[in-house]
Amino acid sequence: MPVRPLFRPDPATFADGHALAQRLIEWLAHLPPRKAISMKLTYYGQSCIGVETGDRHLLFDPFISGNPLAKHVDVSKVPATHVLLTHGHGDHVADAESILKRTGAELISNFEICEWFGAKGIQRSHPMNIGGKLDLGAFQVKMVMAQHSSTLPDGAPGGSAAGFVVFTGEGNFHHAGDTGLMLDMQLLKRHALRFACLPIGDNYTMGIEDAVEAAGYMGVRTVVGLHYNSFPVISINTQGAIRAFEQAGLRLLLPGIGTSITIQQA
Repeated sequence: MPVRPLFRPDPATFADGHALAQRLIEWLAHLPPRKAISMKLTYYGQSCIGVETGDRHLLFDPFISGNPLAKHVDVSKVPATHVLLTHGHGDHVADAESILKRTGAELISNFEICEWFGAKGIQRSHPMNIGGKLDLGAFQVKMVMAQHSSTLPDGAPGGSAAGFVVFTGEGNFHHAGDTGLMLDMQLLKRHALRFACLPIGDNYTMGIEDAVEAAGYMGVRTVVGLHYNSFPVISINTQGAIRAFEQAGLRLLLPGIGTSITIQQA
């Protein structure tokens, strides 16, 4: 069956560029508008976020009960179908055990962290390592480099610190965990990230200046700030941070702890 083209200009119009442009404008005006695709993200403080994709609830680095800024958040009501841990420090894993046992969520982390939680009775887990990619049907997750240390709360080795790139039908995004600025971040540009969650608190991780540079390496224009203000040593001027990103042509989102935002992409 012959395929009818969506737009077939009269050959005569090629002689008049203005007429052709006008025809194209008229044709485009009758196309149905593209439906905006949104992603819901909930910020629980420090580096803990929840992202909804379809009927899945992805929870990253849960540290809520020990965060003095998150006392109003009821940990027993935080949803999760998957818990992703970037490294072993207490301010990233403190509430993981209780949430995993309550929800039956699947743990995704490096081998050492999965083994450590396995000894605590967490059997539903999937260990990964840097460069690996996992297909979970509703989404895919790739473990990528981070430059940071990783020791578990009892002093056990926590393997290599990492970040995650998550691929979903609503778009791809990156959770960097704790990291400093590195040239490897340029490799993430190929994943067409919709947004990136980056640490901005300085001292233990990147500060604002390096986070702006990191966003440029990754090719993202929207950043969700992580790992700031929970302790005095990582306190920042939030308005100054927003301005620094704006001056670079970027958008920094700093949602309140316990609040949800919708990240739109037309």
